[in-house]
Amino acid sequence: MAVVFQATGAATALSSTIIFDSKRIQFSHLRSLSGRKTICCAVKSDGRLYSGSSPRGRKAEPLIANAVATKAESSTASAASKPGHELLLYEALREGLEEEMERDATVCVMGEDVGHYGGSYKVTRGLADKYGDLRVLDTPIAENSFTGMAIGAAMTGLRPIVEGMNMGFLLLAFNQISNNCGMLHYTSGGQFKIPVVIRGPGGVGRQLGAEHSQRLESYFQSIPGIQLVACSTPYNAKGLMKAAIRSENPVILFEHVLLYNLKERIPDEEYVCNLEEAEMVRPGEHVTILTYSRMRYHVMQAAKTLVNKGYDPEVIDIRSLKPFDLYTIGNSVKKTHRVLIVEECMRTGGIGASLTAAINENFNDYLDAPIVCLSSQDVPTPYAGTLEEWTVVQPPQIVAAVEQLCR
Repeated sequence: MAVVFQATGAATALSSTIIFDSKRIQFSHLRSLSGRKTICCAVKSDGRLYSGSSPRGRKAEPLIANAVATKAESSTASAASKPGHELLLYEALREGLEEEMERDATVCVMGEDVGHYGGSYKVTRGLADKYGDLRVLDTPIAENSFTGMAIGAAMTGLRPIVEGMNMGFLLLAFNQISNNCGMLHYTSGGQFKIPVVIRGPGGVGRQLGAEHSQRLESYFQSIPGIQLVACSTPYNAKGLMKAAIRSENPVILFEHVLLYNLKERIPDEEYVCNLEEAEMVRPGEHVTILTYSRMRYHVMQAAKTLVNKGYDPEVIDIRSLKPFDLYTIGNSVKKTHRVLIVEECMRTGGIGASLTAAINENFNDYLDAPIVCLSSQDVPTPYAGTLEEWTVVQPPQIVAAVEQLCR
């Protein structure tokens, strides 16, 4: 599926002010697997490498050995000739939401400015006029209150969708999300289900400042009872939205602020994505690159360079941040024997750290090299554009890391 970048685009090109020298990266301290060490590396935009080691997990258990998907044929047809209709990512989210509201009268939306204003990024535009103020409810600026109200509504049989105007604001509702949303099904002995969806924009934008550039995936990953998914294309944005609304579990859907203007042709017929399934973006042979959200496009930009250099990377959009799709990931690791994780989440305690642990526990015997993880820097995101860019993984870093892994 061809993806067209519009407006302020998703994958930002590396600034000409950044000079990246891959020769400065040294992996001389990496030990073989027989040394029972695993290394997770973070490469900064200036080429410096940071690494840490941890004891190897338990011996891998056998995995179903079905072959992974064969290499996809390159599409020669233009996007205009394909069936379906073109939508921007935020329009795909709205279409999925609208279809579910039409299908199920218990689906409702609440949040700041979601009503007649149409949401801060227009995901709910027009829904208040169509479904009324009770099903598309404008709330006061009180995240803890309306998140708690949504959880209570879910307990009584509704299917609320909570929009965080910015995902960073949902930290104000962390108690409701953790102690209520994630645990009530268990603590009630199964008497209550919490079919609530929490969604909104996050990630590093374009000079939005530290408090509006939060990546909260790892914050919520540790909460028992909650599923996490991250959309990256209009196709999976709509499919994941519909799946999340239909789920009996609480689901947090992460959207990236720089991906809303992606355009893609999606099917006219109804479809629903699997909440626990990764997406094979590009089959390959030499290295498995695991990524999600906006970093998918940085990885694909790097993949073009890698192919020209003679490498054949396999790119997987993990999509499901909790639980991980270890079936797809494991089959890829068994084929390539090398893993690179690329994320926008923070280095310490990020999604990459959890994913590294899961791979080492289950597939260590299939690895021919230690796992490498490229993450954002552990600093508040600077407002200055150049500094902001340096905190996030850029395509040349991905190229350099693959070259070192495949030596």
